[in-house]
Amino acid sequence: MNTGLRITAFAAALAATFGTAYGVGSGVGEISPEPASSTHGEHADAARPGRGGGHEGGHDGGRAATPPGGLQISDGGYTLDLKTPRLEAGERADLRFAVVRNASGRQVTDYTREHDKELHLIVASRDLAEYRHLHPARAADGTWSTPVDLPRAGGYRVFADFKPKGGEALTLGADLAVSGAYEPKALPARGTTAEADGYEVELGGGLTPGKAGELTLTVARNGKPVRDLQPYLGAYGHLVALRSGDLAYLHVHPNGEPGDGETESGPGISFTATAPSPGAYRLFLDFKHQGKVRTAAFTVHTRGAGEQADSTPEPEHSH
Repeated sequence: MNTGLRITAFAAALAATFGTAYGVGSGVGEISPEPASSTHGEHADAARPGRGGGHEGGHDGGRAATPPGGLQISDGGYTLDLKTPRLEAGERADLRFAVVRNASGRQVTDYTREHDKELHLIVASRDLAEYRHLHPARAADGTWSTPVDLPRAGGYRVFADFKPKGGEALTLGADLAVSGAYEPKALPARGTTAEADGYEVELGGGLTPGKAGELTLTVARNGKPVRDLQPYLGAYGHLVALRSGDLAYLHVHPNGEPGDGETESGPGISFTATAPSPGAYRLFLDFKHQGKVRTAAFTVHTRGAGEQADSTPEPEHSH
């Protein structure tokens, strides 16, 4: 199976600040999922345009690199039209956008449902301190909208993850400016545990550039493993990976699916992923238990990346 994260003079000033990575509460080299033996294997095809695949940062047999997902506002014949390019920090407002066919200029109204939704929307701050995985409503004319409340000012990236009917799956990205007093946060230290609304999530495994590996996220509550995770959008967990620095996007899905006779409903959720280059990634796991979706966040550095060691990590809190 296969959520924020990219204006005005205000946004331009922020861009100079975002050359380094900052922190998400609520990743450098993209993560590409390996095909899994499940009905969601179509999202494991990282080589699709806009899905975060390809040979980023280099060439393959003389061909140009395929850009990671979310870095482009227009790709594959479609453009993300962000109708709400700026918001006020701390004020709840509707975020509106549409996907437009470049050839006709018309807004798309026909989508292929994937993971129970026609479109998945991720909103993330450039410093990765804020993250939202949203599912907006679509009007008959193709305009999408969803209420959002972003507590911190700064530059944000909006990602639309969708598959137009008869077309390829795409992830398009656009910049969103949130006005107010701005103070960037540092990227949280790498760590293998995170706290999410009273749940403890442990990350096992790691990322090695150019080599597929398994990540297992294990959910517990009050020190006891959670064995009755609930399906959320057709899965027991969804993992979004963002590259620190430019917010290259990948929506990874777990190995297996509910009801396949093999996948257990916890406590572990496994993903197969490849990091083709060294660096830092921010991972966001969405999981559902007792009727509510929680998000756990991790900072991961690829093995052999050669960065300075992080300070001792503190447990992270999801927003």
